[in-house]
Order: sequence, then C-alpha cells, then structure tokens
Amino acid sequence: MNKTPLTVAGAEKLRAELHRLKTVDRPNVIAAIAEARSHGDLSENAEYEAAKDRQGFIEGRIMEVEAKLANAQIIDPKLLDADGRCVFGATVELEDMDAGQVVTYQIVGDDEADIKENKISISSPIARALIGKFAGDIAEVQAPGGVREFEIIDVRYV
Repeated sequence: MNKTPLTVAGAEKLRAELHRLKTVDRPNVIAAIAEARSHGDLSENAEYEAAKDRQGFIEGRIMEVEAKLANAQIIDPKLLDADGRCVFGATVELEDMDAGQVVTYQIVGDDEADIKENKISISSPIARALIGKFAGDIAEVQAPGGVREFEIIDVRYV
C-alpha cells in the first residue's frame, strides 16, 4: 500500500483524535447502550438504536484513523532540505498576478487541508502547480474560472 504524506502536526492531530475516540467517545457510547438496554424491550427502543448507530460510527472512525496513521509517511517541514523548492510541507508565499493579492499557504496532506488555516492539500490544483518550483517562478493554475498565474515570492520550511 502507498504511503500517504502527513506533516508532524497532522499526525499529532490524528493521534489526539484516536485517543479521544478510544478513551472518551467509546466508553460514553457503551454506557449509553447499557442505559438504553435497561429500559426493556429493544425492538422499539430509539435510544438503543441511536446508541448502536453512534457506536458503529465511532468504531469505523477508529479503524479509519488507525489505517491513516499506519500508512502515513510523516514529514517534518523543519527538517526538509529542498534548496528553496516547493515540496510537501513547505510554506509558500504567493502573489496572485491578476489581483495583486499576496497569500501564504502550507502544502499538507489531504486530511490536514483547511483553507481557513491556509493549509492546502498536496492534491489540489494549486499545490500541484507549485511543486518543484522556486521563488521567482510563475505557477499557472487551471482554476474553474480559467488559468490563473501566481508568482512564488518565498518558500519556507517551518
């Protein structure tokens, strides 16, 4: 199976979620099932059905997170030596050539992407256009509204 790139921070978030699922959510849903069972007839017990559904979701998510961590290639951006090239984990400062607006993005794994935190997925069109380029290069991105050009101002590994 292919390794999935993940930053150190992203791996830590997944580990924290897994810990919470196993130590908080799982025991809570088991207690909810026990409580619902104590109410008698299970065939018409909505609380029991809801608790069982929740348990299924939690167990599925535990398996999903464990699989992601098992298949992760954890990359620490601070340890990268890419000679100023845009690579996974790099923080890239860009200028939108059309709008003149400057934005900063970190290229991260699919599970870590969050545009509100300026983290873009390695598989996004803009990240794919940036990979391998250096500061001063122009990246052409095929966007829904047409081709957009971004000048790479700076590449940092933080």
